[in-house]
Amino acid sequence: MSAPTTPLAVALARGPLVLDGGLSNQLAAQGCDLSDDLWSARLLADDPGQIEQAHAAYVEAGARVLITASYQATFEGFARRGLGREETAALLRRSVELARRAAGRAEREMWVAASVGPYGAMLADGSEYRGRYGLSVAELERFHRPRIETLAQAGPDVLALETVPDMDEARALLRAVRGCGVPVWLTYSIAGEHTRAGQPLAEAFALAAGDDQVVAVGVNCCAPGDADRAVTQAARITGKPVVLYPNSGEGWDEQTRSWRGGSTFEPERVAGWQAAGARLIGGCCRVGPDRIAALAAHLENR
Repeated sequence: MSAPTTPLAVALARGPLVLDGGLSNQLAAQGCDLSDDLWSARLLADDPGQIEQAHAAYVEAGARVLITASYQATFEGFARRGLGREETAALLRRSVELARRAAGRAEREMWVAASVGPYGAMLADGSEYRGRYGLSVAELERFHRPRIETLAQAGPDVLALETVPDMDEARALLRAVRGCGVPVWLTYSIAGEHTRAGQPLAEAFALAAGDDQVVAVGVNCCAPGDADRAVTQAARITGKPVVLYPNSGEGWDEQTRSWRGGSTFEPERVAGWQAAGARLIGGCCRVGPDRIAALAAHLENR
């Protein structure tokens, strides 16, 4: 597959871009109730201004790339709330519009990444961190394609195929984006040197190695220490720029329903990530604007 050089690919060749941090933790800091199966996607319908405000906080912090609130937004999920396909399509497009509006507040060049979360995010039962849904690649492709087509029509700069726990789902996503006209990045959710479904990370990265539509490959929603090891593999196996946005490093206690431990997301890690090939660097769960500001300052001072 041969694709023309995209503006984002040109930007990545010039140097690293700072991604935003966790959208959900910023929304919670703004007082939003996310105790819902739709999670942050609920606000696309109920309070879109909060989403734009959260994006704006990361613009203020120095992010150059904003990831939309469409991670858990699906036709199936909104159908359970009584919304039809046209209404849901409008909300998916709104997710891109909100990020684009917030990005317009910056005086620097900005990019919008439309989030395409895994099938398990729609189930809202934690299976997005396990994979192995019992569905075929073809079935997963049929699930993802309508949402991808709708988001692509909204004009994002890139589609973020993110928090992918399983090689089968990665195969499905890479098939579903063909012909959509938008470049993509692919990031796995991992544990150590394996996908969450237990597959060797080297094999998972190799799926995207020859795909010119994929402008970056890497990991997200993982421990910072796991990102340290993954960046080198991703660069070596694919030859592509690496995208990394790990969690804070705190652990979630299911029994107490609270976070435990301290953050290990340190801007000083960026030097190693950048040297190993990382070009899109940010944060995921529990990484807020303060950490992104420190990360941006660290990159600017290098």
